[in-house]
Amino acid sequence: MPPAIEGILETALYAKDLDAAEAFYGDLLGLERIVRVEGRHVFFRCGAGVLLVFNPQATVVPPSPGGLPVPPHGARGPGHVCFRVAAADLDFWAKKLVEAGIAIEADFRWPNGARSIYFRDPAGNSIECAEPALWATT
Repeated sequence: MPPAIEGILETALYAKDLDAAEAFYGDLLGLERIVRVEGRHVFFRCGAGVLLVFNPQATVVPPSPGGLPVPPHGARGPGHVCFRVAAADLDFWAKKLVEAGIAIEADFRWPNGARSIYFRDPAGNSIECAEPALWATT
């Protein structure tokens, strides 16, 4: 059996307006900004992982000679990320989002009883906050 993949280290979303993304994820959601490269990306610490927000127009450009050999990448259309949030804190986040003018698109319980709330970031990405029981294995 091969060694196990340990988890997701980072996930990426795409947003043309990095200022709006930084205000949303940093100021509203309270994620710690790690680094920003103007016009290209802004990265945030999220628990043990990292949320990468890239300008989609910049990440399709091949790396310059001598630069890091990261292949061009990107996505078209809205992406999705789900943040793990304690069940007791979901009401706080729903209220905070509504007070900030962010519409809650869905607030429901899955067949296993776990609750999720869905909303959009300024770039139109689908953002979910769900209690950890959503993917519980026991």
